[in-house]
Amino acid sequence: MLAQAAGDGGVVLDEAAARAVDPAPLAAPRELALLARLAEYPDALRQAAEELAPHQVAFYLKELAADLHAFYNAERILVDDAALRSARLALLLATRQVLRNGLALIGVSAPERM
Repeated sequence: MLAQAAGDGGVVLDEAAARAVDPAPLAAPRELALLARLAEYPDALRQAAEELAPHQVAFYLKELAADLHAFYNAERILVDDAALRSARLALLLATRQVLRNGLALIGVSAPERM
């Protein structure tokens, strides 16, 4: 989706630019659910470490992937509204980073393409 955004509309949003994006346009239920799941990441890691339970990281990542899938199916990412499009792309970037970090912690690669 990020590559498509860069190709179709010339929208390039990297990690640095994503930090400056206003998340206020994200108000749809699936967007909010995904944001809430991302916010749980630090606590999920802390709990897994305290309980010596690395499987909890895998469970969290599975739930995050499910929330991402629900968001992707419910909302168009590349909309005409520039603020909303940027916010949704930033949400995708944040989700990608958390998935990469979590998978790396449990020793699983995160390929760009399947």
